[in-house]
Amino acid sequence: MTYSERQTVQDLHSEVARLRDELQMRDNLVQQLSQELFRLVKGNTNFLPTPEVSERHIAEVRALRDQLQGVEQQVTFYQGQLSDRDADIYQLRQSVQELTDRSRMLEQVVQELPNIYRQKFAERMAPVKEKVAQLQRENRQLHAELQSVSYRLAVRTRRQTHLDLPSFPRGVEAVLPSFGNA
Repeated sequence: MTYSERQTVQDLHSEVARLRDELQMRDNLVQQLSQELFRLVKGNTNFLPTPEVSERHIAEVRALRDQLQGVEQQVTFYQGQLSDRDADIYQLRQSVQELTDRSRMLEQVVQELPNIYRQKFAERMAPVKEKVAQLQRENRQLHAELQSVSYRLAVRTRRQTHLDLPSFPRGVEAVLPSFGNA
Protein backbone atom coordinates (compact mmCIF):
# COMPACT_ATOMS: atom_id res chain seq x y z
CA MET A 1 0.00 0.00 0.00
CA THR A 2 1.46 3.35 -0.96
CA TYR A 3 1.75 6.33 1.32
CA SER A 4 -1.07 8.21 -0.43
CA GLU A 5 -3.42 5.22 -0.13
CA ARG A 6 -2.61 4.87 3.56
CA GLN A 7 -3.14 8.61 4.03
CA THR A 8 -6.51 8.43 2.23
CA VAL A 9 -7.59 5.46 4.36
CA GLN A 10 -6.50 7.31 7.49
CA ASP A 11 -8.39 10.42 6.35
CA LEU A 12 -11.51 8.32 5.78
CA HIS A 13 -11.17 6.71 9.20
CA SER A 14 -10.76 10.11 10.86
CA GLU A 15 -13.74 11.52 8.91
CA VAL A 16 -15.89 8.54 9.96
CA ALA A 17 -14.79 8.98 13.58
CA ARG A 18 -15.58 12.72 13.45
CA LEU A 19 -19.01 12.05 11.96
CA ARG A 20 -19.72 9.41 14.60
CA ASP A 21 -18.74 11.86 17.33
CA GLU A 22 -20.99 14.52 15.80
CA LEU A 23 -23.83 12.01 15.54
CA GLN A 24 -23.32 10.99 19.18
CA MET A 25 -23.35 14.65 20.24
CA ARG A 26 -26.59 15.27 18.35
CA ASP A 27 -28.13 12.14 19.84
CA ASN A 28 -27.18 13.42 23.29
CA LEU A 29 -28.70 16.84 22.54
CA VAL A 30 -31.92 15.25 21.29
CA GLN A 31 -31.99 13.08 24.42
CA GLN A 32 -31.46 16.13 26.65
CA LEU A 33 -34.15 18.09 24.81
CA SER A 34 -36.54 15.19 25.15
CA GLN A 35 -35.84 14.89 28.87
CA GLU A 36 -36.20 18.67 29.36
CA LEU A 37 -39.47 18.70 27.45
CA PHE A 38 -40.73 15.75 29.43
CA ARG A 39 -39.72 17.43 32.71
CA LEU A 40 -41.39 20.70 31.70
CA VAL A 41 -44.54 18.98 30.55
CA LYS A 42 -44.69 16.71 33.58
CA GLY A 43 -43.88 19.48 36.08
CA ASN A 44 -46.34 21.96 34.62
CA THR A 45 -49.66 20.40 33.82
CA ASN A 46 -51.05 23.74 32.77
CA PHE A 47 -48.32 24.09 30.20
CA LEU A 48 -49.69 23.90 26.74
CA PRO A 49 -47.20 24.63 24.02
CA THR A 50 -48.25 27.13 21.51
CA PRO A 51 -48.69 25.84 17.99
CA GLU A 52 -45.84 28.06 16.81
CA VAL A 53 -43.36 26.66 19.34
CA SER A 54 -44.59 23.14 18.70
CA GLU A 55 -44.18 23.56 14.94
CA ARG A 56 -40.72 25.07 15.44
CA HIS A 57 -39.69 22.10 17.61
CA ILE A 58 -41.12 19.67 15.08
CA ALA A 59 -39.23 21.46 12.30
CA GLU A 60 -36.01 21.34 14.34
CA VAL A 61 -36.52 17.65 15.09
CA ARG A 62 -37.23 17.04 11.41
CA ALA A 63 -34.08 18.95 10.44
CA LEU A 64 -32.05 17.01 12.99
CA ARG A 65 -33.47 13.74 11.68
CA ASP A 66 -32.62 14.75 8.11
CA GLN A 67 -29.08 15.63 9.18
CA LEU A 68 -28.86 12.37 11.09
CA GLN A 69 -30.01 10.45 8.02
CA GLY A 70 -27.43 12.30 5.89
CA VAL A 71 -24.68 11.46 8.36
CA GLU A 72 -25.80 7.81 8.44
CA GLN A 73 -25.69 7.72 4.64
CA GLN A 74 -22.19 9.20 4.68
CA VAL A 75 -21.08 6.65 7.27
CA THR A 76 -22.55 3.83 5.16
CA PHE A 77 -20.85 5.20 2.05
CA TYR A 78 -17.47 5.48 3.80
CA GLN A 79 -17.83 2.03 5.29
CA GLY A 80 -18.50 0.66 1.79
CA GLN A 81 -15.42 2.43 0.49
CA LEU A 82 -13.36 1.04 3.35
CA SER A 83 -14.64 -2.47 2.64
CA ASP A 84 -13.78 -2.08 -1.04
CA ARG A 85 -10.30 -0.84 -0.17
CA ASP A 86 -9.81 -3.68 2.29
CA ALA A 87 -10.76 -6.15 -0.46
CA ASP A 88 -8.33 -4.43 -2.85
CA ILE A 89 -5.59 -4.53 -0.24
CA TYR A 90 -6.21 -8.23 0.36
CA GLN A 91 -6.09 -8.94 -3.38
CA LEU A 92 -2.89 -6.91 -3.78
CA ARG A 93 -1.26 -8.75 -0.91
CA GLN A 94 -2.15 -12.06 -2.52
CA SER A 95 -0.68 -10.84 -5.82
CA VAL A 96 2.49 -9.71 -4.06
CA GLN A 97 2.79 -13.11 -2.35
CA GLU A 98 2.31 -14.96 -5.66
CA LEU A 99 4.84 -12.74 -7.41
CA THR A 100 7.31 -13.18 -4.55
CA ASP A 101 6.95 -16.96 -4.75
CA ARG A 102 7.41 -16.87 -8.52
CA SER A 103 10.43 -14.59 -8.17
CA ARG A 104 12.03 -17.01 -5.70
CA MET A 105 11.38 -19.92 -8.05
CA LEU A 106 12.90 -18.04 -10.99
CA GLU A 107 15.87 -17.03 -8.87
CA GLN A 108 16.47 -20.67 -7.97
CA VAL A 109 16.24 -21.67 -11.65
CA VAL A 110 18.71 -18.92 -12.59
CA GLN A 111 21.12 -20.14 -9.90
CA GLU A 112 20.89 -23.72 -11.21
CA LEU A 113 21.38 -22.71 -14.87
CA PRO A 114 25.21 -22.60 -14.84
CA ASN A 115 25.40 -26.16 -13.52
CA ILE A 116 22.84 -27.35 -16.04
CA TYR A 117 24.72 -25.65 -18.90
CA ARG A 118 28.05 -27.11 -17.72
CA GLN A 119 26.50 -30.57 -17.57
CA LYS A 120 24.89 -30.26 -21.02
CA PHE A 121 28.12 -28.81 -22.48
CA ALA A 122 30.15 -31.67 -20.97
CA GLU A 123 27.66 -34.18 -22.42
CA ARG A 124 27.96 -32.60 -25.86
CA MET A 125 31.74 -32.26 -25.64
CA ALA A 126 32.36 -35.92 -24.67
CA PRO A 127 31.84 -37.24 -28.24
CA VAL A 128 33.83 -34.31 -29.64
CA LYS A 129 36.75 -34.97 -27.27
CA GLU A 130 36.62 -38.64 -28.13
CA LYS A 131 36.68 -37.83 -31.86
CA VAL A 132 39.60 -35.39 -31.37
CA ALA A 133 41.55 -38.04 -29.42
CA GLN A 134 40.85 -40.58 -32.16
CA LEU A 135 41.99 -38.11 -34.85
CA GLN A 136 45.16 -37.35 -32.86
CA ARG A 137 45.92 -41.07 -32.59
CA GLU A 138 45.33 -41.50 -36.31
CA ASN A 139 47.45 -38.40 -36.98
CA ARG A 140 50.36 -39.81 -34.92
CA GLN A 141 50.00 -43.17 -36.65
CA LEU A 142 49.92 -41.55 -40.09
CA HIS A 143 52.88 -39.33 -39.17
CA ALA A 144 54.86 -42.41 -38.05
CA GLU A 145 53.91 -44.21 -41.28
CA LEU A 146 54.91 -41.12 -43.29
CA GLN A 147 58.32 -41.03 -41.59
CA SER A 148 58.76 -44.75 -42.21
CA VAL A 149 57.79 -44.38 -45.87
CA SER A 150 60.03 -41.32 -46.23
CA TYR A 151 62.94 -43.21 -44.72
CA ARG A 152 62.36 -46.24 -46.96
CA LEU A 153 62.01 -43.98 -49.98
CA ALA A 154 65.25 -42.22 -49.10
CA VAL A 155 67.05 -45.54 -48.70
CA ARG A 156 65.64 -46.84 -51.97
CA THR A 157 66.52 -43.62 -53.79
CA ARG A 158 70.03 -43.77 -52.42
CA ARG A 159 70.48 -47.32 -53.60
CA GLN A 160 69.07 -46.60 -57.04
CA THR A 161 71.21 -43.53 -57.70
CA HIS A 162 74.22 -44.96 -55.98
CA LEU A 163 74.77 -41.74 -54.19
CA ASP A 164 76.88 -42.05 -51.18
CA LEU A 165 76.50 -39.30 -48.77
CA PRO A 166 79.73 -38.15 -47.30
CA SER A 167 80.43 -39.41 -43.88
CA PHE A 168 82.35 -37.37 -41.42
CA PRO A 169 84.59 -38.94 -38.94
CA ARG A 170 83.39 -38.75 -35.42
CA GLY A 171 85.46 -37.04 -32.83
CA VAL A 172 87.23 -34.74 -35.23
CA GLU A 173 85.95 -31.35 -34.39
CA ALA A 174 88.70 -29.33 -36.08
CA VAL A 175 87.37 -30.28 -39.49
CA LEU A 176 83.98 -28.67 -38.84
CA PRO A 177 83.80 -24.89 -39.03
CA SER A 178 83.11 -23.08 -35.82
CA PHE A 179 80.61 -20.26 -35.66
CA GLY A 180 81.61 -19.09 -32.25
CA ASN A 181 79.11 -19.03 -29.45
CA ALA A 182 76.23 -18.48 -31.76
